Amino acid sequence: MAAPKTFAIRTFGCQMNEHDSERLAGLLVHEGMVEATEATSADVVIFNTCTIRENADLKLYSALGHLKAEKERRPQMQIAVGGCMAQKDRGGILERAGWVDVVFGTHNLAQAPALLRRAAIEGPLVEVWDAPDPEAATDMAPALYAVRELPWAAWMTIQTGCDNTCAYCIVPAVRGAEISRPLDDLVAEGEMLAKSGVTEITVLGQNVNSYGRDLTRRRPLFAELLRALGAIEGIERIRFTSPHPKDLRPETIAAMAETDAVCPQLHLPLQSGSDRVLRAMRRGYSSERYLRRLADARAGITDLHVTTDLIVGFPGETERDFDETLAVVAAADFDAAYTFIFSPREGTRAADLVNDFVPAEVIADRFARLKEVLDRSALRHHAAREGLVEEVLVEGVSRRNDQMLSGRTRQGKLIHFPVSEVSLRPGALATVKVTHGAPYHLLGEVVSVVRAPRHKVRVPLMSS
Repeated sequence: MAAPKTFAIRTFGCQMNEHDSERLAGLLVHEGMVEATEATSADVVIFNTCTIRENADLKLYSALGHLKAEKERRPQMQIAVGGCMAQKDRGGILERAGWVDVVFGTHNLAQAPALLRRAAIEGPLVEVWDAPDPEAATDMAPALYAVRELPWAAWMTIQTGCDNTCAYCIVPAVRGAEISRPLDDLVAEGEMLAKSGVTEITVLGQNVNSYGRDLTRRRPLFAELLRALGAIEGIERIRFTSPHPKDLRPETIAAMAETDAVCPQLHLPLQSGSDRVLRAMRRGYSSERYLRRLADARAGITDLHVTTDLIVGFPGETERDFDETLAVVAAADFDAAYTFIFSPREGTRAADLVNDFVPAEVIADRFARLKEVLDRSALRHHAAREGLVEEVLVEGVSRRNDQMLSGRTRQGKLIHFPVSEVSLRPGALATVKVTHGAPYHLLGEVVSVVRAPRHKVRVPLMSS
């Protein structure tokens, strides 16, 4: 009997891409393949790409270049490129890397195994759909087959695409308009995950709090979805990313506060504190409106942990604009932030504003000043938690110290603590007393073990 084919998947980009890769892995396992220990020895190598940042192109073609010699040595090896860059560049990928066998887009991920089979017979293929197949748009099979990195935690995609028109963002062009999955399908998926031992679900979407806008003429269903997922037995933690500030509604805040499983954690992208820049970005809110929504969330949700996204150096950003951003960031008092240097993406409005690009040295200075404000805020929040006893979901051994375990509090804060309990395996729940707060993590000591891991050992599904 011939040995099964092996595969390797390399992922660039956001959580949505990571989840897409889990689904891809599940589909390949369902085909009878097994994951390779080394990408260069795999029979099938898939690159799941991002196109948000300028260097995404460089990363992909550098990685493809490293495989060219191996492809020449083993012609039967197959290389595929999928995801957002494949959706955007399509046939251009084969023009630059003629040793690629398959190019597929964001809308036909589930067809990847079939395309690989066809390419083995027909030769290189480019098949990129401009929109999802209506009959396959709500297909749960990829989610059912997903091979998750963490057996106790799962991502759940509730919508694809985006209806916003942010000037810097390529997502609507590569993922299309918003399409929401039916609520009943999502609840069924949540129940399936719970039965497999998953205790934490992170809900994914480009704008989760507009979920359901395309399914009903009523107000969006996101709050209803949070309550429904929170009612599933076995699901202990629910997180979500990302909501849009303009769509953060009172009913969502209420659902977060009243549903025990929903974690007190909110990622609310600000991008800029300058109203002039926010208008140029086409964000749809002012800094005042943002701070008002944030205040409503903090008033409604006890011990809320708030993170954000910020872009430094958007075209035309002046020193006054940046000073306004610093002022709003200080007023918002974030727990943490993801900061980005503006990167022009072909096909976006902002990419055409070449004459207004901010010099690199100016951006570097602003980036450093912003970091100082954010670090002070983060340290203040973490220091304030010293002495508190936190509920922690254990993730495993610390990457920097094998004598320490790492986990996440309900607020999503990273905490490290000594290995002191044999039962504290990944997926276990414990209470941990915070002994020290640093800007980017907490330190603590185990108080008690709440429960052992609940997840089951996954048995790969094999095709007949």
